[in-house]
Amino acid sequence: MPTTRKPALEWRALKWSCQHPGMVTVPAALAACVTKSVLDFGLPTTGGVLGGAVLGLAGWYRGHPDSFDTVALPRLRSLHRRWWSYVGGRWSDILLDCELVSFNRRTGDVIVPRILEVRAASPSIDTIHVRINRGQTPSMFEDKADALAHALLAERVAVVKVKPQVVALVIERENPFNADAIPPIDLPYDADEIDLSAIELGDTEYGQPWTQSFVGQHLFVAGATGSGKGSLLWSPLRGMAPLLRDGVVKPDVIDLKEGMETEVGADLFHRRATDWDTAAEIVEAFRDELKERQALLRGERKRKFSPSAETPLRLLMIDELGMLTAYGPSAEVRSVLKLLAEIMTQGRAAGFGVCGYVQEPTKDTVPIRELFTARVCLSVTSQSQVDMTLGDGMRLRGALADEIPLDPAHAGIGFVAEQGSRSPLRVRASYQSDEDIRELVDFVTKGRRPLRSVA
Repeated sequence: MPTTRKPALEWRALKWSCQHPGMVTVPAALAACVTKSVLDFGLPTTGGVLGGAVLGLAGWYRGHPDSFDTVALPRLRSLHRRWWSYVGGRWSDILLDCELVSFNRRTGDVIVPRILEVRAASPSIDTIHVRINRGQTPSMFEDKADALAHALLAERVAVVKVKPQVVALVIERENPFNADAIPPIDLPYDADEIDLSAIELGDTEYGQPWTQSFVGQHLFVAGATGSGKGSLLWSPLRGMAPLLRDGVVKPDVIDLKEGMETEVGADLFHRRATDWDTAAEIVEAFRDELKERQALLRGERKRKFSPSAETPLRLLMIDELGMLTAYGPSAEVRSVLKLLAEIMTQGRAAGFGVCGYVQEPTKDTVPIRELFTARVCLSVTSQSQVDMTLGDGMRLRGALADEIPLDPAHAGIGFVAEQGSRSPLRVRASYQSDEDIRELVDFVTKGRRPLRSVA
């Protein structure tokens, strides 16, 4: 008859140490180093070194937030969450209450799916890799996703299969943005204030300005109807307003929704198309200008352009890109795709960029999707579209764009791949009303100083 006795405490501790080697070896190594330092150099010297290390970390935190938040903060946050929010006893109770544990049929012991890793790349989203029990399936966790969200006091929980017997629970702890739209930035008046490598588009989940480079970049924005793609058409133009006024930036626009989105700001654009034939002509003219710019730079023996009134940054902004690359006449679509591919592979150094806005980011709809260098995923309708837009594995890392509600309170919220890492960053674009766009048009076309200009 099988015994019901549990292994002794020391054996359970040994098992735990084997399962979490870092939590044993790292503190032990630190303790050994400190002890040796005290014995070799004395307590004052050791205290000075430790104090200097703490001051160094504090100085790093205060003096260079970008690198600290990218390198150190996610690791510290992950460690804190693992041993505070998802610690053993609390984790066991949650899975027991949600009926996601197994029972040993001989002894009746509770078998809890084990946490393998906790990643907290952002303040509001955690990703927990869990080894599920034999006999469990990912669908069992998907069925309990709502119960898990309530038990973890989270907004929502998504379940992703990582490999056999391992799932990832992507836990959205909170929505960092409230229901109020982010207002547009105050119109800058002087061209010297504008940095084309950091145009402000809205806010990040950290409460910092969300900026995007438009030099040497092609921007791809995916989102369902009502997700707020229009904000990412007007916000860049607002951020470049003095350069538009001075002719240092010249945008063309293709608006195949009969011009409804861009009519209010039509005067901002160098060229504008609202039908398919005119759109094809604009793409071809844009490509021809690129060739002329390349010849000019080659004649001046320059490898890159410098934005100026003589050699402006040229932007081709295409609203509803799929209408141009998939749903038009087949022969003409192939011709346009060839022109766009030529522009996007050759235009970066010459100062020619493409901004594409699409509802369905599949390869069938946008065959040139991989040529876009900067990507934004707003609310989409399926899980697969997140990785299509941002890259493989981004939803697993926390980019739950398919979970963003399609309502005005969440318009403009999405994810980007954070620069310098593969972690998703949640962002929200500023909202531009018709009045804001008219203010921008008056500023650009009439040189009228805005009432809310930056001092």
